[in-house]
Amino acid sequence: MHRRAPLMLQIVTGDPRPIIRQIGDGIKRLVAGGELQPGDALPSVRGLAQQLSVNPNTVAKAYAELTAEGWLLSRAGLGLFVAEQRQRLSDAERERRLTDAVDRFVGDVIGLDYPSDTILDRVAGELSHYSSKKTA
Repeated sequence: MHRRAPLMLQIVTGDPRPIIRQIGDGIKRLVAGGELQPGDALPSVRGLAQQLSVNPNTVAKAYAELTAEGWLLSRAGLGLFVAEQRQRLSDAERERRLTDAVDRFVGDVIGLDYPSDTILDRVAGELSHYSSKKTA
């Protein structure tokens, strides 16, 4: 049996993303960064809800979305586990989501009045944490 992985997640009340999205994005980052490995068990819905001080239904919905997207695997009677890595989306869907994400990002940072080089350096620095996993 694989270890029950502690989740180092934080919910930020000022974050414009819904809590469900914050949980999902946090778990995806842990998987992409290698902190959660395929086969690692996740905390129970109730356990993570208590840790984050959120409603258990919120955690259940986040887990359901991650399972539907292929990030998690449910094993009856055993709980939820990190799924094996695979391409979860078609190339067209990946391209559409990248375009949407870039458009949102540019809309968010354009008013901050930073030089493009500064913004690109920050993004590259953040992405470097995940470069050992997959680059394309």
